Amino acid sequence: MLTAMFLAALILITVHSQETEETITYTQCTDGYEWDPVRQRCKDIDECEIVPDACKGGMKCVNHYGGYLCLPRTAQIIVNEREEAAAESTSGRNNVIRRTPADPHRAPPNPTHQIQCAAGYEQSDHNVCQDIDECATGAHNCRADQVCVNLRGSFSCQCPPGYQKRGDQCVDIDECTLPPYCHHRCVNTPGSYYCQCNAGFQLASNNHTCVDINECDANNPCAQQCYNILGSFICQCNPGFELSSDRINCEDTDECRTSSYICQYQCVNEPGKFSCVCPEGYQVVGGRTCQDINECETTNECREDEICWNYHGGFRCYPRNPCQEPYVLTSENRCVCPVSNAICRELPYSVVYKYMSIRSDRTVPSDIFQIQATTIYPNTINTFRIKSGNENGEFYLRQTSAVSAMLVLVKSLSGPREHIVDLEMLTVNSLNYRTSSVLRLTIIVGPYAF
Repeated sequence: MLTAMFLAALILITVHSQETEETITYTQCTDGYEWDPVRQRCKDIDECEIVPDACKGGMKCVNHYGGYLCLPRTAQIIVNEREEAAAESTSGRNNVIRRTPADPHRAPPNPTHQIQCAAGYEQSDHNVCQDIDECATGAHNCRADQVCVNLRGSFSCQCPPGYQKRGDQCVDIDECTLPPYCHHRCVNTPGSYYCQCNAGFQLASNNHTCVDINECDANNPCAQQCYNILGSFICQCNPGFELSSDRINCEDTDECRTSSYICQYQCVNEPGKFSCVCPEGYQVVGGRTCQDINECETTNECREDEICWNYHGGFRCYPRNPCQEPYVLTSENRCVCPVSNAICRELPYSVVYKYMSIRSDRTVPSDIFQIQATTIYPNTINTFRIKSGNENGEFYLRQTSAVSAMLVLVKSLSGPREHIVDLEMLTVNSLNYRTSSVLRLTIIVGPYAF
């Protein structure tokens, strides 16, 4: 059964003519309907199509007889077409024009003065009542901050999108106080809003979600290595460099300043690395240690009558025959004074030449050389002493057995320097036999402690 809200109000107008008598009945449709001149009856108005934003809050608009409904989007709608047609037929009555049989096709005289339209409608050129668009003509009383929406037979003053009515005024809707539209931050504006993202993020295409910015791919800000993290990035430096105070640029690490023991001799800093160098006469071993170069094996510059003696940091050339008159060479480095020569009776019987090298600033006391008798005679006593070359007391000779003694360094020596020390072994027996031998030791002190 149709309710009273769907019934049409009919206005019947009777027109009398002097020439002929005829009755003309016109129909005005109720609210929510409009006249269909083709079908000659009132038809329903689809408010969901003409009313902007008819339903709020995510509801969907469903057109209904003479109006519309706002229903949840999940609601199922079943339309009875028969009831819809019945509602349209009862919403108004077709115009009825009764003419005399003498002239059945004669049009009513001056029909423009014989139609009466309801408020909000006006007569058209086709003698039908059509809606007046008050919004287009300016015949409305909407405020400057409101939007005029034309309706059938009337108009409505509504607030623009992003505003809501509060009394007679339109006030801004603060979308940022509503359910979270924005992923990070919401900024309200008059009639609208926009979303912002935290540093290191950017808005996605939906203008609501925030996605991480890969700074390393977009515009690598790091001087060397860049690692992206959520919302930010981290810079790192290659080996041999360190991050500067701005955490972006890389500065060379001066390894030579970090430790004085990084190189045995000298450290040379280079961009991103360092290298160790050694003084002349040495070579780098293992990247940091200095090792003596044996020039006697590599670049021997001594003459044929000389022997090459390598020491720490250099080499020396000594004569192959070091003997001086009246001594004669009997074996390598051994000189003997012949007993047949009367001068030899007052001189040591033999002089042996030895060479050795020590590093500079060697720890003391330190045993450095051992002297030992090569020929042992029975019933003899051997004594040892430093005959010369110990004027500053750098050495001490400690007898270790009846036929040997140890030379001890008791004062640190700095090089480069050469010391010649004569070590004497005196041999006596019970028959007052007396003889002596000298070992002439050449000590070369290297220029460095390595």
